[in-house]
Amino acid sequence: MTIPKPLRILLLSGGALALVGILTGAGAYLYVSRTLPRVDTLADYRPPIITRVYSEDGAIIAEFYKERRIVVPVATMPRQLIEAFVAAEDSNFFQHQGIDLPSILRAALKNLKAGGIVQGGSTITQQVAKSLLLSPEKKFERKFKEAILARRMEKKLSKDDILYLYLNQIYLGHGAYGVQAAAENYFDKNIEDLTLGELSLLAGLPQAPSRYSPYRHLDRAKERQKYVLGRMVEEGYITNDQATAAMAETLVIHPRVNTHITEAAYFTEQVRRYLEETFGEDRLYTAGLEIQTTMNLSMQQEAQKAVRENLRAHDKRQGFRGPLRVLHGEEAETFLAEQTSAFSETPPEAGAYFDALLTGATKEGLSLQLGSFRGQIPAELSRWAGSLRVISATATPTSVSQLPIGSVLQVRVQEVRPDGSLLLALDQEPLAQGALIALDPRNGEVKAMIGGYDFTRSQFNRVIQAHRLPGSAFKPLIYAAALDKGYTPGTVLLDTPLIFKEKSGAGEETEWKPKNYGDKFYGATSLRTALTHSHNVITIRVLEDIGVGYAANYAHKLGIVSPMDKDLTLALGSSALTPLELATAYSVFANGGVRLAPTYITRILDRDGQVLESTDPADFPDGIGPGQKLIRQSPERVISPETAYLISNLMESVVQNGTGWRAKALHRPVAAKTGTTNDLKDAWFAGYVPQLAAVSWVGYDQERPLGEDETGSKAAAPAWVDFMTAAVANFEPLEFPVPDSIEFRAIDPQTGLLAPEDNADSIIEVFAPGTAPTHYALDDKKPRARDFFKLDMEDR
Repeated sequence: MTIPKPLRILLLSGGALALVGILTGAGAYLYVSRTLPRVDTLADYRPPIITRVYSEDGAIIAEFYKERRIVVPVATMPRQLIEAFVAAEDSNFFQHQGIDLPSILRAALKNLKAGGIVQGGSTITQQVAKSLLLSPEKKFERKFKEAILARRMEKKLSKDDILYLYLNQIYLGHGAYGVQAAAENYFDKNIEDLTLGELSLLAGLPQAPSRYSPYRHLDRAKERQKYVLGRMVEEGYITNDQATAAMAETLVIHPRVNTHITEAAYFTEQVRRYLEETFGEDRLYTAGLEIQTTMNLSMQQEAQKAVRENLRAHDKRQGFRGPLRVLHGEEAETFLAEQTSAFSETPPEAGAYFDALLTGATKEGLSLQLGSFRGQIPAELSRWAGSLRVISATATPTSVSQLPIGSVLQVRVQEVRPDGSLLLALDQEPLAQGALIALDPRNGEVKAMIGGYDFTRSQFNRVIQAHRLPGSAFKPLIYAAALDKGYTPGTVLLDTPLIFKEKSGAGEETEWKPKNYGDKFYGATSLRTALTHSHNVITIRVLEDIGVGYAANYAHKLGIVSPMDKDLTLALGSSALTPLELATAYSVFANGGVRLAPTYITRILDRDGQVLESTDPADFPDGIGPGQKLIRQSPERVISPETAYLISNLMESVVQNGTGWRAKALHRPVAAKTGTTNDLKDAWFAGYVPQLAAVSWVGYDQERPLGEDETGSKAAAPAWVDFMTAAVANFEPLEFPVPDSIEFRAIDPQTGLLAPEDNADSIIEVFAPGTAPTHYALDDKKPRARDFFKLDMEDR
């Protein structure tokens, strides 16, 4: 049969075109395939994952990441979770070899019919190729590359390997990458604990995570969930009854809220800085490090509570500042509407603080509104603010005690009553700041660190960044230096007026007349009594005798790194330092004279569990290799055990008989000292038991007086006592260890000399070896009080 010439030409032309197409396609394939990344790299899947910081008991207290991803093996994933994603995203996943042509054609027809893109044809394998190996731009060349890579992946990897990559890599909204992070984000669960209703909701998110956000658009998310469950029924993964039950589940969208991260913020920021400095920013935020720290979470929580409640109490003593603002009409309605919306998810609970709208007053107290909740402040719960009077919304208040209707007041919820109304207490945000640091003196581990009232309001960490005058809290360092110069707790000095004259640069003569708190002088006074009652004049006399330079060097030896003023005002704490420095110095006393630098981290592991840094040599059984470091501290003895015990014993007297009396509430041996600057700008309380040392500070960032009588005992000690009472509750009460060489002698407190033990006026005093008096007061005619203006050569 002869083929007509026109048909023959057509066939030849078609064949030539087909050959050209094949050759072009082959050429394009060869050209593109040479530029593609190697699929082999997927065998070592190392995506960016979360770096996590843990407290000493294993609680997560911080997370650092660029992509919040937690990689989990397929074996951990519920089978229904895998089936849900496969049914929704790629129903032929287990049959195809990377490309699903029928799905591509079906999607193309649907898109043509809809006049836009309503369905994609990419397989799960193609999605992995695009996510991990290609850029996301929408071009035909990228789709071509995607198809080639998908085929290669199917040859190199198992289906489970591809699912492992897909389900750990996929973005599921609100910063969650991978199914585990999403399960935590939306349900605060691990994936193995998800219900069918919950996991089907997650499987509906890949198409458009923001559009189907369970937080913002739960109705849309539920519609998408219905589609996923329907697809699971069609594929035979579940029954109709299971799908119906899953749709009927009441889904509680429970956002992942880790309050520990907020509570620990000042501590973990210090850890973050160290990690960034040591490992670099990229590794910190992508390498999935595990950081084990020294923080005791329960102590940290108690420290935050103590600091905040103490600052609020201080603020109330300074008086009521009036309403936060006054709202009328639409402003008031909007205020209440926004509260109502917020309370629909998280109703007010006892102990929480809120802003409330004043609506009136009754004979019982103030009436207020919080969203749709009614509240009342009884008179006894606003008494600290003085006599308050409610006036009309249009009246002009003439004092802070006059409250117009519509006033916004800060309140604390005392009780949610059975009828839904709220018992409230009037409150206000404190203006002063506080800090608290707690160390284990035996190893230097930081157990708690609060650098301010609220990290979200101020990231300035006052524990390590605020240099403030310590006042009398510095005196124990001076007294310890004096003990090493031959002084004893029984040394008697004269507490009498002092006058120091000096000339200014202009040649003018000035006078300095130091005085004690209360402007009193006490005559012959023992060293113990002087520290117990924080006498300034005695401390200045001691410092003048031992030398300012010697005392400053001694303080540096104890852990004070800030520069010291080289004059006699050092005795009164005139050189600024940080709470951390003071806590380090006090820890030396608590630790028997051995200094350890404060430490925050005990172990750092990489994502594979290899130890990078550790305080424990046992973590490096084969020796310290490249990239590893032993961070164990070397204890350094800086003062003798005898001196450490003597100063602790002296500060026990401060607690039992002096300014540190509040610490008696611990009902155990405690050594402590108050600190107050002359102008009441800084208040301190520092002290310790054998197992824990802590320092509390209160002051204003923009320095100004704290208020009348706001001393260390009144302003700073309550936070210290509240914290320490909770922190040491499970510690065995221990005495401070007494070195064998310490001597106990009965002395006459008026002269510091020996006295018969049966003498009613004698006291038992402690002495370092060789420093106890050798003769009795009755035998000595010379006055023993040391007057530094009338010392003879023999005494000098």
